[in-house]
Amino acid sequence: MASMSSAIFSITISLLVSSRLSATLVEDLNNLRPPPDFNTTIFNNCLNNPSLKYCNSSPMDLNEIFKSTIVASHLCNESKNPNCVETFPKIDLRSRPKITPLYLSFNFFWKYCPLTIMSIDLSNNSLKGSFPSDVLLCNQIQNLDLSFNHFSGDIPLLNFSHLSNLTNLNLSYNHFSELKISNSNLFQRFNSSSFIHSGLLPSNQNYTIKTIILLVGFPLFVVLIVGCLGWLCFARPDFLPRVLNRNHKFTMWMLKAATDGFSKKNLVMKSVGVSIYNGVLRDGTKVKIEIYRDNVSRENLHKFVEECKILVQMRHKNLVRVLGWCSNRRMRSLVTEWTDGENIELWLAGSAPSWKHRLKILIGVVEGMFYMQEQWPQVGYDLSTSSVLLSDNHEPSISRFKIGDRRSNYTANYIYKFGLLLLEMIATRRPSEEFERGEAGFIEYIRMHYPGNLRMVIDERMKLTEHTFDQAKLGMGLGLMCTDQKAGKIPSLDEIYHMIVKVYRSCLVFTSENYKGSHSHGNAGHGHKGIQLR
Repeated sequence: MASMSSAIFSITISLLVSSRLSATLVEDLNNLRPPPDFNTTIFNNCLNNPSLKYCNSSPMDLNEIFKSTIVASHLCNESKNPNCVETFPKIDLRSRPKITPLYLSFNFFWKYCPLTIMSIDLSNNSLKGSFPSDVLLCNQIQNLDLSFNHFSGDIPLLNFSHLSNLTNLNLSYNHFSELKISNSNLFQRFNSSSFIHSGLLPSNQNYTIKTIILLVGFPLFVVLIVGCLGWLCFARPDFLPRVLNRNHKFTMWMLKAATDGFSKKNLVMKSVGVSIYNGVLRDGTKVKIEIYRDNVSRENLHKFVEECKILVQMRHKNLVRVLGWCSNRRMRSLVTEWTDGENIELWLAGSAPSWKHRLKILIGVVEGMFYMQEQWPQVGYDLSTSSVLLSDNHEPSISRFKIGDRRSNYTANYIYKFGLLLLEMIATRRPSEEFERGEAGFIEYIRMHYPGNLRMVIDERMKLTEHTFDQAKLGMGLGLMCTDQKAGKIPSLDEIYHMIVKVYRSCLVFTSENYKGSHSHGNAGHGHKGIQLR
C-alpha cells in the first residue's frame, strides 16, 4: 500500500518545482495537467493493488484522479504529516476555519481517498450545514472528530455502517437532529461521550421540559376537550352525532345560529310578547320559530315543557309538524317546520279559488280537527284563515298551537271558530278589518242577508251555477249554526264533516256530468248556465 501511494506522490513531486510548491492549491488545480505517462502509472498501480479506489471507478476519469493527487499533496502538508511521499496517515485541520471548507468541497478527493489515511480531525472550525457525508467515503478510517462545529440536520446512519474500522468518534457540540437510541447501532458502538451536546441525545434539561409539558399539558388538554364537549352538549348539541343529540330540545345558541342572531331579515311577525322568525337548522331544515319573551314561574315553565313533549308526537297531514322547543325563565320558543305556501286568507284574496277547491280545503281542516279531538284533546290550537297554511298542492295545515291555554280546548269554541272560517271562505271578507264590531259584526251582517239576499254576501268571483249556489247557501247555513252559541244546537264535528264531504262529492258529480253533457251536445248550449252574483 505504501509503495503505491509513494508512486502517486512521486509523480506529483516530480512535477512540482520549488516555485510551484509555494503556489496555492487552487492555482495548482487550474494550471497542472496529467503527465503523458500518467495513464500507464495508474494502470500499473491497479495491477499491483486492485483495491485502490480509483481502480474500481468506471469510466476512469484520469483528470479527476490527477487532481485528487494534487489535493492529497497539499492536504498532507497542511496536516503536518512527517513524510508526504511515503505515507499519509492523517488529515488534521483542527482550528483551520478558512481552509477546511475548501478541502471539504473537493468531493473528487474524498471519492479517491488514499487508503493510508486513518484519522480525520475537522474539529473547532465552526462549520455549518449538513453532515459532511463525503468524509465517510474514507471508510478505512479509525478516528473521526467533527466536534465543536455547527452541523445540523440528520446524520447518515447507513454510511456509518460501512466504517468497520472506526473506533473513535466525536460528534460533540453540534446541532444535529435528535435520534432515538433504540433505532441505531451507532450508539451501541460508542459511549455518550462521543455525543455530548450534539443534539443527537436528549439533554436532561430538554427531558425535564418535555416531562413538565407532558404532566401539565396533557391534563390541560383533557380538560379543554372535556370542556368543549360539555359546551357542545349544553349549547350546540346539533354538532354532535345523532345518537348524542337531545331529541326535540333546542338551545338558545342553536336558534341564534338558525336565525343569524335573530336578525330583522328573518323576523316574520312581532306582537306583544311573541316574535316569529324563519330559520334554517344546521342540517338544512327550514323552520318557523315562535319566541315568547315573558317571565313565567317554574311551575308554568314545567307545564310548557310537558306540553311541548306532547306536541312533538303529533303526526297528521293537516297539522304543521312541531320539531321541538327551547325553554328557560326568560325565553320560551316553539320550533315547527316551515311551510312555503300562503295562508287561506292570502289564498282567498289573491287567486279567487273555485267553490270546489274551497270545499276541499275545508275537508282537510276538519280532518285535522278530528285528529286533534280524538288523539290530543289536551292540546289547544288556533283556527283562522291566517293560521291555516296551504302547501304547494293546497293541502291545509293547522299551524298555531296554544301552549298552556286550556280554555281553548273546549269543543264548542272550536266549532265556533270553524263556523267563522267557513263563512269567511264563502264570503271572502275580513271581519277584523271590514267590520266595526269584528267577528260579531261580520256574523250579524251574514244573518241580515240570509237566506234571501245571499247574492250580496257570497264571493261573486266563484261564478256559481244554480246547483253550486244552493251548495254555498247550505254552507252559509252551516256556518251560522256553528257560530250560534246561544241556541244550544250547535252541530257536532262528525255532523259537520259528513255534511261537507256530501256537498263536495255532489259538487264533483255535478261537475263531471256537466263536463260530459257540454261535450256530448257540442255547441248546442244545453249545459248549466253560471249565475253572476251582484
